[in-house]
Amino acid sequence: MLKFIENLLSAFRSCFSRTRTYEWFLVIVSALLVRYDSLGVTSFVRALSLDHRLYETMLHFFRSSAYKTADLKTCWHNIIHRNAPLIRIGGRPLLLGDGCKVCKESRRMPGVKKLCQESENSSKPQFIHGHMFGGIGTAIGNHLNSFCIPMDLTIQDGLKETASWTGRNLSRSLSHVIQMIRNGHAIAQTFSENVYFALDRYFLTVPLLMELKELNKSATYCLDVITRAKANCIAYAKPAKKSGPHRGRPRKKGESIKVIDLFESRKHDFTASTVFMYGKEQKVEYLSLNLLWGVKLYQELQFVLVKYDNVTSILVTTDLDLAPTFVIEAYAHRFKIERMFSVIKQQIHGFSYHFWNSKVPKLNKYKKKSDPDPLTLIHEEDRLSVLSTVEAIERFVLCSEISMGIIQMVALNPAFVEMIERHRYLRTSRKGKVSEATVIDYLRKHFFRLLSLNRHSHISRLILSMQEPDFEEDKPI
Repeated sequence: MLKFIENLLSAFRSCFSRTRTYEWFLVIVSALLVRYDSLGVTSFVRALSLDHRLYETMLHFFRSSAYKTADLKTCWHNIIHRNAPLIRIGGRPLLLGDGCKVCKESRRMPGVKKLCQESENSSKPQFIHGHMFGGIGTAIGNHLNSFCIPMDLTIQDGLKETASWTGRNLSRSLSHVIQMIRNGHAIAQTFSENVYFALDRYFLTVPLLMELKELNKSATYCLDVITRAKANCIAYAKPAKKSGPHRGRPRKKGESIKVIDLFESRKHDFTASTVFMYGKEQKVEYLSLNLLWGVKLYQELQFVLVKYDNVTSILVTTDLDLAPTFVIEAYAHRFKIERMFSVIKQQIHGFSYHFWNSKVPKLNKYKKKSDPDPLTLIHEEDRLSVLSTVEAIERFVLCSEISMGIIQMVALNPAFVEMIERHRYLRTSRKGKVSEATVIDYLRKHFFRLLSLNRHSHISRLILSMQEPDFEEDKPI
């Protein structure tokens, strides 16, 4: 297993201009695989029994100039495309996307703002202070087990002011929806093939469709969105063609249609089918229609009306030729990204970063909308320092993504599954299927044994060289 992990990580060597920085990367990813607590970088020292004097050096890794975050991310996407068993819909890989809000109450952390949590869970407060991340993953696995492997997690709110500081990362000034579609489109170009992108109903907006159309015009590989419409969705029929000459410009739309009413008015037109979703075959009824949608846009979209276990749903896709059963199957995979956020928060502790900057004004919990953005108060000579703090946060999260992805690939490798499931008792265990938590538990118990069995591996020699030296026994007074 250690050789498998080391082979995956060896692909990152070309991203680092210094060998020592690459070695620190190996150590940090290894620590994220086995640490027990979520107390920031100090937990890495405890997890691997490292010399405590190396703490400052490890902290500097996240602000190092020996590598670029974009190169590391692109390399990670290529590793996933080459090594992970991608789930394909209609022959294309399936990306999954959503937003994630992380509670952060540090007084001097850039990008922290007041956020509203729309959740049915009564244990969550309605308003929090924290970071808003846009997350993208891709569905991987087989008929027994499947995951959403993280590919891109970036802060997409609270940093609009920083876009004008350097003139490079201008996407910070754009909305969360536009940043998500741009990041998904960039992944499609890295994969070098057409891709589907499953998103929540929050993302079905006119700006997203306009941005997607512009991106696909100038790109070699296109991205198609699969999402869900709201219950009060209004669509339009195609305009009727008039015969003979007529005055005025052609009509852009026909009569308006309240889509939810079609469940009753066209109930005899639904087709029964069997679709593989949620790990098993399910019986569904569906009706597929091509309608126009979007005020002043009127883009033709495929609407798939679905009946499933007394539940109705309106699915939408920009691909007019995709089979309705594939649309249903693709959207059924979307819930896996919620599981991804849960694991990266609770098992990997991927959002447990503690990076802050003394140049950032103190967090004002009673700030009003009319008050100026705190980042506008930062002096020009301090801006690069603040930007390096933002990059350190996203690098920490990126290392957590890589660790979680490695765990998921191990969980899908048949050579390791049987060995791992024997080492953790589960009353409701399923043969041939292990979760991320099971793999993490196995690594925490057996990682040092794996190091001793592979003493000549690069990771083993590296960790042993950085561990705290043995102290001499206390001499009698």
